[in-house]
Amino acid sequence: MNATINYAELVYALRPEIALTLGLLLALGYDMAFGRRMSDCARRGVAVLIGIVTLASAVFQTLHTNVPPVGHAAYWFHGAFVYDTLAHGVRLGVFGLSALTLLLIAGSIPHSALRTPHFKHPAEYVAIQLLATMGFSLMAVSNNLLIAFLGFELASLSLYVMAGFDKTSRASAEASLKYFLFGGMAAAFMLFGFSLIYGMTGTIVLPEIARALAVQGPSPLLLVALVMVLVGFGYKAAAAPFHQWAPDVYQGAPAPAAALIASASKLAGFAFFARLLFSGLGTVSGDAINFGGPAGWIMAVIIISAASMLLGNIAALAQTNARRLIAYSAIAHAGIMLLGVIAVRAEGAGPLFYYALTYGIATIGVFGVFAAIERTAPCQRISDLAGLWKRSPFLALVLFVCVLSLAGIPPLAGFFGKFYLFAAALYLNGLMSPAGWLAFLAIAMSAVGLYYYLVILKAALVTNATAGTSASTEKIRVPLGTVIALATSAALTIALGIWPDVVLGLFK
Repeated sequence: MNATINYAELVYALRPEIALTLGLLLALGYDMAFGRRMSDCARRGVAVLIGIVTLASAVFQTLHTNVPPVGHAAYWFHGAFVYDTLAHGVRLGVFGLSALTLLLIAGSIPHSALRTPHFKHPAEYVAIQLLATMGFSLMAVSNNLLIAFLGFELASLSLYVMAGFDKTSRASAEASLKYFLFGGMAAAFMLFGFSLIYGMTGTIVLPEIARALAVQGPSPLLLVALVMVLVGFGYKAAAAPFHQWAPDVYQGAPAPAAALIASASKLAGFAFFARLLFSGLGTVSGDAINFGGPAGWIMAVIIISAASMLLGNIAALAQTNARRLIAYSAIAHAGIMLLGVIAVRAEGAGPLFYYALTYGIATIGVFGVFAAIERTAPCQRISDLAGLWKRSPFLALVLFVCVLSLAGIPPLAGFFGKFYLFAAALYLNGLMSPAGWLAFLAIAMSAVGLYYYLVILKAALVTNATAGTSASTEKIRVPLGTVIALATSAALTIALGIWPDVVLGLFK
């Protein structure tokens, strides 16, 4: 490696991250200087405004970065960073998803009669979320195992804190602790796998790893490394059987934090995972087209994907807690995204990116509705949604659109995401391949998922809130920031289903 360090190139590569760093310092500095003189509402509004402006600045920096043509990539700083259409799209996606979750903060403040508001330190929360977003952005452009691990852990440590940010809730503290313990173990597995790969190849740059493994071929040590990496990522992505933390975190974390965990972290994580497997480990992938072909990581991914879809959908059927139901459905969606990782070989990263992005948008909408309901009454059990169409027609409409998108109902974005992803998997060799069988299982499990999604909509749109139910009959006043976030989520879910080429056109 050339010993010359080009700092100008490094600054150019990390302009969005630099903008995020300056923004979080501004949020903390302004709050320290003026926050104590302001009301809680004004303090929170200024912190969110600084966060939104910071994310807008990061988007501006990203849009003014030269994007190579589809199929080509630019490499910066001795190959540590890669920039292509996938990195460009993921950066823009995580910045947008992070902005939507920031707008949910106002809607997640419970009524004072319910319990003490838990966002008394909004500047700190905004700063931590910007740190998490910085980690997601690093994951998007990582072409180096060390940079990727730093991105993963910067995002993970921030999310652990965000999950436990509600100091008045024991469930939030429990969620944070479980997330931290499982996440720390996942990081150990992943780092050990990375170290083994480095020991075998002598490099941490993905294309150089691929060239070294092409010469060496499969080995028992490589098998151990692949298992460690898959286990580590399985925990991070909440894929079965590494999903144990997800239901408790989705249930106990503040709604904006849960929304970020379910959306932006998945988009960035699966994008890097696809890059790692194909750019770095593609020569030992195995065969997804023929049964009995060469063994590799593809068969392991297929098994994890199938287990995630089966466990997630079947366990969701038994849930009475709305947040835990969404958590188990997220496990099932993680299985579908793993199918999208396999389909990268056939159609590139477009189907995976589109699916992860639209899933994240719809999930933010669902958690935004939960946050708004919590302003007047608890919103944990599915029965707490009863009578929502009377209490707030706007929230009921947003929940209707977002839940049906998660279920894959046309013409919403979730339907087209599944259709395009399943078609890409079947394109490999139809049903006469492991990927084809997995796509058929995903289609069957989508029918199972439709049932429990309709249970949520039945409670919100059909069941009336009465004295005998746990739901409140009080009208819900939705803050302006939450209205903007929810309206944007619902509008994007509809628009991207009607005009999917707005996103997929990036990859053509």
